[in-house]
Amino acid sequence: MRIASWNVNSVRTRLEHVLAWLASEQPDLLCLQETKVDDPVFPLKRFEELGWHVSVHGQKAYNGVALVSRTPLEDVRCGFQAELPDDAEAKRLGEQKRVISACLDGVRVLNLYVPNGSSVGSEKYRYKLDWLSCLQRSLAAIAERDEPLCVVGDFNIAPEARDIHDPERLTGGIMATDAEREALDLAMNGRLHDVFRLFESETGHWSWWDYRTGAWDRDQGWRIDHIYLCDELLNRARSCSIHKDERGRNQPSDHAPVSVDLDWPPAEEDLDDDPLF
Repeated sequence: MRIASWNVNSVRTRLEHVLAWLASEQPDLLCLQETKVDDPVFPLKRFEELGWHVSVHGQKAYNGVALVSRTPLEDVRCGFQAELPDDAEAKRLGEQKRVISACLDGVRVLNLYVPNGSSVGSEKYRYKLDWLSCLQRSLAAIAERDEPLCVVGDFNIAPEARDIHDPERLTGGIMATDAEREALDLAMNGRLHDVFRLFESETGHWSWWDYRTGAWDRDQGWRIDHIYLCDELLNRARSCSIHKDERGRNQPSDHAPVSVDLDWPPAEEDLDDDPLF
């Protein structure tokens, strides 16, 4: 099974890029963020003509998430309120369309577009921390169902110094504060693991390059797009890749896709294997 994540920074602007990438990489599920389009005008027909199934949770001009799958998905859920129906904060935060999940071959895949936060100490920064706290509660609710879980998305957080091109200068600023990192760690709660770091421990691997600073030409990026796996799925991970070439295309998104390959579903004879993690 191949699951991929990509902040496309407008699905209509990047439609041909997305369709070409689907054709070449053939993921079982592509999770899109920042689609920037209301559901009724999402370019659904183009995907369906090519045999893809799409579930959307969109918003005009801002935010928006979608799931593009090879086969129909089950139990599609939108927003924090899908997991936290009695949580008033989840309802408030759900006004921005940033969360969608579904089941594929028994795996719950949660697709997130975490708020950027703008600047440390701002109202948007406080919103981001509130959002991450709500994510923690939502993940705890999902854990009660004991589903194999994969969490993907644009997290707008570099977890460690090695995930930033200039950590000495940028640590402590937005996307690299202790509060953001601690909130993310609390949400993952030791149950979910950054699969990219299972395969690559070094710095220099970026998924986002700022449009505004010429960052791409100087390869001055951040790794802020992540895939987290529960123990059961981590034991079946075979690779995790950042598809950097997509950022070098004409009129690209500022993000590159990230994908994970899993040995899933498990063969019957593998069900009793001892986990590695």
